[in-house]
Amino acid sequence: MAAENCLVTNAWICGEYLRSRSEELTDAVVQHIWITALSVTIGLLVAFPLALLARRGPRFAGPVLGVTTVLYTVPSLAMFSLLLPVFGLSAALVVTGLVLYSLTILVRNILAGLEAVPEEAREAARGMGFGPARLLREVEIPLALPALMAGLRIATVSTVALTTVGSLVGKGGLGNLIEDALPSFFKAQILTASVLCVALAVGADLLLLGVQRLLTPWTRIRSAAPGARADRPEKTGGPAATVGAN
Repeated sequence: MAAENCLVTNAWICGEYLRSRSEELTDAVVQHIWITALSVTIGLLVAFPLALLARRGPRFAGPVLGVTTVLYTVPSLAMFSLLLPVFGLSAALVVTGLVLYSLTILVRNILAGLEAVPEEAREAARGMGFGPARLLREVEIPLALPALMAGLRIATVSTVALTTVGSLVGKGGLGNLIEDALPSFFKAQILTASVLCVALAVGADLLLLGVQRLLTPWTRIRSAAPGARADRPEKTGGPAATVGAN
C-alpha cells in the first residue's frame, strides 16, 4: 500500500513513478545521450584543426588558447542568450553552446599530446620518407592518443552535466525533468533524473576508458612490466615501433 501511495506522499524513492513514467524517462535519456554525443563529436572535429594550428607557434597558440578559454568562462545563461538570435529555441542552440564549452578542454589536451611526441620518433619517420600528413596520421596521432582520450573523457563528462542546462529552451534531456519537477518539488522525479544523469556520466567515462585501453595497448604492456625500459617503446609494441616496420 505504501508503495502505491508513494506518489501521493511525494516520496524520494518511488517504484510507481518509475513504472508510470518509464516512457518519459526513456525519451529524456535518449535526448540527453544524443545531445551529448553530437556536441562532443562536433567539438572534437573543431578542436583538432585548432590544436594543429596552435602548435605552429606562439603566434597562433596565444589566440587559439585565449579564445577557447574565454568561451569556457562565459556563464551558460549568457552563452545561450548570445546564441539565441542565431539559432532560436532549438536543439542547435544547445549543441552549439556545448561545443564551444568543450573546445578549451579538447584543444589543450590534443595540443599537449602532440607536443609530447618524442622528436626522435618524428625524425625516424621523416628519415623513412614520411610526409607531414602520414607523419601525423601514423606516428603523432597514435602517440598522442592517451592525452587526447583523457581530454575526450573530461569533455564528455562535463558535457553530460552541462546538457541539463538546455532545459532552459526545452532541450535539456534529463534536465527537462528536473526543471519540471522543481515548482512542485516532485522528489521522485528530481532524484531519478539526477541519478540517471550521474549514471550517464559514469557510464560514458567508463566506455571511453575502455576505448582508450583498446586503442593504446602498449600503455598496458608497459605498466605491466615495471622493469621494462621506458626509452625503448619498440619493445612494447607501441606506435613508435611501427615507424621502423613500415
